[in-house]
Amino acid sequence: MASKKGIIALMGSGELTTTMVEVHKELLARVDQPPKAIFLDTPAGFQLNVDQLSERAMEYFRKHVQQHMLLASFKSKESSTELEAEKTLHTLRQANFILIGPGSPTYAVRQWRGTSIPEMITRQVEDGGCLVAASAAALTVGRYTLPVYEIYKVGQDLHWVEGINLLENFGFNLVIIPHWNNAEGGTHDTRFCFMGETRFSKLESMLPEDVSVFGLDEHTACLIDLAKDEAEIKGLGNVTLRRGGEEIVFEKGNRFSLEVLRGGAIGEKVRGKIFQSEAAELGPDSEAESFWDRIHGIQEVFRAGLEQHDSRKTTNALLELDRAIWKGKEDLENEEFISQAREVLRDLIVLFGMKLESSPKNKTECLAPVIEELVSLRQRFRENKKWEEADAIRESLERGDVLIEDTPEGSRWRLKS
Repeated sequence: MASKKGIIALMGSGELTTTMVEVHKELLARVDQPPKAIFLDTPAGFQLNVDQLSERAMEYFRKHVQQHMLLASFKSKESSTELEAEKTLHTLRQANFILIGPGSPTYAVRQWRGTSIPEMITRQVEDGGCLVAASAAALTVGRYTLPVYEIYKVGQDLHWVEGINLLENFGFNLVIIPHWNNAEGGTHDTRFCFMGETRFSKLESMLPEDVSVFGLDEHTACLIDLAKDEAEIKGLGNVTLRRGGEEIVFEKGNRFSLEVLRGGAIGEKVRGKIFQSEAAELGPDSEAESFWDRIHGIQEVFRAGLEQHDSRKTTNALLELDRAIWKGKEDLENEEFISQAREVLRDLIVLFGMKLESSPKNKTECLAPVIEELVSLRQRFRENKKWEEADAIRESLERGDVLIEDTPEGSRWRLKS
């Protein structure tokens, strides 16, 4: 076998956002020069917008990473002719930087199984190349793949699907779980790649005892450097390793030996071998909140303003949410996230309208219940000839800018304004 000197970069999400620009640049600098970058489209091959996703990836690399990128298209085994499949393999042979991203992990596994693609990617890494497996693609490279859509969207029973297990070639017996800290659910738990804690605990119990779970927060990457025999955490969040009922969390900037991922107990001994990178990235986005952190933060401000009847706070929150969505669009945030954020904006506008509808339309309507009670009490005092008490109520109301007029039909009131 070759020297296994390449890099496997696993990303929890955000592979085409500003968060990962410097990470991509660093990875490209580590491969043989000049870099030969390609984007493999298989995970999204079933989607009608697969070509737009590929264009977006190549445009992102051209504009933000300043690197030319080619497309290796293999949308499905059924639709690809033998010539097209050979062209894809030829492109992969020339590459030393392979990016695979969004889509369906189970679909990708089905299309790659029985082809030379997994073997070709493994060989490129062994020869010093770099594989970036992000989001859906990260789910495919381990021993088992989580069928996210089938469970979360379709409602199938909890189960695992065999992965392509590319990591086995490098001594890892892992299940990779991106979107580890996902918070899109808002009112329901969508951590652990949309599964939530209850379902994911059951899924974990279904795994063989020798398989470890490796969870990647969103906008976070783990760079597995096979030549250095070392891993490093980049991006905004953390990476979590679970094995044998134990758990260890690696923070951004942490470095650790790959032996930690290859097996053995997790304990204080391992924690003592975690090092902080001397040059942990401190770029303009390193302190930024993730896109969904910002969206949910704005939601909370809006709801607080609504409860406090603070029109300024609620209006500012709506404007800030609109700005955050446009900024996310400019920063090449995931299109599905942008769409979901727009749904949040529409929901908040509806809530704002419902609150207005249920609120008094003017000051007179707002004060009427209290004033009517006082006017009624004054009338009873008058009927009982308690003139002093009746005059005291009149004077109190006048100090509050409420005028009372006594007529043959009864007492009427109005605001001075």
